[in-house]
Amino acid sequence: MKHDVIIIGAGPAGVSAALYVKRANLNAAVIYSGESQLEKAHKIDNYYGFPDGISGPDLYAAGIRQAENLGIEVIRSEVTDIQMDSPGQYTVTAGGTPYSAPAIILATGNKKLRPLIDGIIDFEGSGVSYCAVCDGFFYRQKNVAVIGNGTFAVSEAAHLVHIASHVSILTDSKDASEVRTELEKNDSLTKFISEGKLTVDERKVSKIIPNDEGFKVGGVQFEDGEKLLLDGIFVALGSAGAADFAKKLGLSLNGDSIAVNEKMATNAPGFFSCGNANGGLLQVCKAVYEGGVAGLSAVDYIRKLNK
Repeated sequence: MKHDVIIIGAGPAGVSAALYVKRANLNAAVIYSGESQLEKAHKIDNYYGFPDGISGPDLYAAGIRQAENLGIEVIRSEVTDIQMDSPGQYTVTAGGTPYSAPAIILATGNKKLRPLIDGIIDFEGSGVSYCAVCDGFFYRQKNVAVIGNGTFAVSEAAHLVHIASHVSILTDSKDASEVRTELEKNDSLTKFISEGKLTVDERKVSKIIPNDEGFKVGGVQFEDGEKLLLDGIFVALGSAGAADFAKKLGLSLNGDSIAVNEKMATNAPGFFSCGNANGGLLQVCKAVYEGGVAGLSAVDYIRKLNK
């Protein structure tokens, strides 16, 4: 499915960007997973135009309705991959369906979800990673695990299984039904399962244990006392955030925030970022402003391509 601009995220930044793209008579699609920090806000009373305040869920839903009423294609599906096919041409995969566009606006917000497992922070950078594409190469023919219980975890495992000797998906006592469903839908992964290279373990993880040297990951210990020896652990909780996609695409970062210029443009052609993904003031007013700038910048970029 081809579009002029694909916006990932349906919060204030993403919807604001989409409104400007659509009003410029370009073909825009908004893809979102349904997860938003805005939905966690009980009441917002510092945003213009709501004298009695408004709840986060109500504002979030109103923004999506506004986009749909304008004729913007809004797709509720989890984005698991973004690929640059060529400079200025991208493919976004969501729910197994590819969507292509020469311009992308990333408005997913940002997060680094850590499981509540003893030792996870101590071993970050010493065997604990948050990006399989970035660090998977260092675990060639080694045993690794992915901690997570959703589509994001399966997508990380799908990358690692071609590199590591064995990949364990650890759901950490969480429901594994989504993981198993995603695995069953992927023929290439069922092959690895049958060969014993990819397994799912639902037991509760008690702690990260060190290797013999004492300063790198050596594995995990489950609540039942049994240990699983590992060389590396990849965390993939919830759905992929802005920093996850940025690292895979080689976008410049400031810490865990995406580096952009005044036009919300990243270092990749046709790739823009707005809202919480860029760090700074984590407020609706900033997200709306940056979404508008990103939308107008994407419009200008597409028009120059079409000259």
